[in-house]
Amino acid sequence: MRAWLNGRWTVEHAGAVEREMAGLVEATVDCNRILIDLSGIERLDTLGAWVLDRTRHEFGGDGLAADFVNARSEHHILLNEVAYRGFQPEVVAKPPGFMDLMADIGGAVAGAGKDFVRGVSFLGELVSALIRVIVNPKRFRVPALTNQLEQIAFRGVPIIVLICFLVGCIVAQQGLFQLQRFGAQTFVVNLVGILVLRELGVLLTSIMVAGRSGAAFTAEIGSMKMREEIDALRVMGLDPVEVLIVPRILALVIGLPILAFLGSMAALIGAGLVSWIYGDIVPDVFLARLKSTIDVKTFMVGLIKAPFMALVIGVIASIEGLAVEGSAESLGRHVTSSVVKAIFMVIVLDGFFAIFFAAIKF
Repeated sequence: MRAWLNGRWTVEHAGAVEREMAGLVEATVDCNRILIDLSGIERLDTLGAWVLDRTRHEFGGDGLAADFVNARSEHHILLNEVAYRGFQPEVVAKPPGFMDLMADIGGAVAGAGKDFVRGVSFLGELVSALIRVIVNPKRFRVPALTNQLEQIAFRGVPIIVLICFLVGCIVAQQGLFQLQRFGAQTFVVNLVGILVLRELGVLLTSIMVAGRSGAAFTAEIGSMKMREEIDALRVMGLDPVEVLIVPRILALVIGLPILAFLGSMAALIGAGLVSWIYGDIVPDVFLARLKSTIDVKTFMVGLIKAPFMALVIGVIASIEGLAVEGSAESLGRHVTSSVVKAIFMVIVLDGFFAIFFAAIKF
């Protein structure tokens, strides 16, 4: 069968174009092959070409061979450009069911497994890059480490100290109000001292660093990936992990314990101030009670956790940054994923450390 088309196949005549093609589809019910003659078409724009190509795909889906013939050169170019666009089947929304829920859970578990394998693989690359730097110290970029330390530690001090100070005030206030019922308000020093030094100080600092520096790492590396700067590093014979990742993670491992220490001190200062105002516990009594409550082990527990949390944050942020594709949507999605995963893993790691220290009675 041969069909001749004519007229203007442009957006101004969209209704007529659709009707013409609908009639053509109805006329080819009993055919096995159709030749669509485009010699009579006066004008053709993107809409007309899209309708023609869509109809050709529909014919193909029904087992009918369809070809365009006698098309002008400019029309032929437009049809070829439109043909690059695939026609996706209409997605029919299914009502949620038990099997769909199980499929979603299975997909999430499989995704978590892939993330774990990818994280272990990336950790191996990081260790390999560190060994190369240790063997040949000239390869290490000290200015990059200094710059990252400034961004992570120095510029992060104000917000982390402020947050920890406020949290220390809140914990001390709530502890005082509850302990005053039993006439044991002085025990708020024990509560705040142990809680801040063992848990809250490093945990709050790690969460803030994950949201601040972790997101920045992912955005920076992701932007470089989008602009193909990482590929340019490889072309120049440089290892992106050694150049970009190692200084950032080392800066995190060095800077996070410092920030955790400052945050813990700020929280204790806030708790001491609130205890003085609300509980009539003067600073001398507060410090004496704090000294008798805590020891070196209590202080070291929080600092031991900090480098491991920094490593987790850096690895997750770097992996998500390297996974960014070529769109702004992908960048935003991976930055969000980086922050969420880093905070989740920091809390999980803190729980593992709590179980470990309890088991060894440390």
